[in-house]
Formats: sequence, structure tokens, C-alpha cells
Amino acid sequence: MSINEMDSKIKELRELRRMADELTAEMEAIQDSIKAHMDAEGVDTINGTDWKVTYKAVTSSRLDTNALKKALPDLAQQFTKTTTARRFCIA
Repeated sequence: MSINEMDSKIKELRELRRMADELTAEMEAIQDSIKAHMDAEGVDTINGTDWKVTYKAVTSSRLDTNALKKALPDLAQQFTKTTTARRFCIA
């Protein structure tokens, strides 16, 4: 791929990312307004003709790895898994 083709691809990718960011912001604004309405109504579920919206608290339990490393560093090391991934960045 020539440098001109690469420039064109990077420009196109940047524009698509900008558009995606705008869409994400718009979707989040709509979601926030729906959540605010549900909070105001005091409901956690709303049903429509072909849709259902739920906005409920979810509780989860996760391992506190920092506390484990402090309390039992050898055990934490024994069960630590290292992974490698490739990161794609445009600056």
C-alpha cells in the first residue's frame, strides 16, 4: 500500500471514528433520558408494543486482586496468568 493510499485510509478511519463517537454520544443521551423517565416514574421495567426496557440494579462479586496480592503474594503469583495482545493505535 502506498503512502497516499495509507493517508487516505487513515483519514477515512478517523472520520468514521468521529462519526461513531457522535453516534455513541447521541445513543447515551437517549438512554439517559429513558433512565431519567423510569427513575421519575419509579419503575424498573417498561413494555411497549415490540420492546421491553429494564433498568435494574445488578450486584456482582469480584476478586480483589490487590488485596490478595498484599495478603498472600505467593498464592496470587501462583494463579496469575499473563497474556499478550496486539494494540492498534493511530496518533
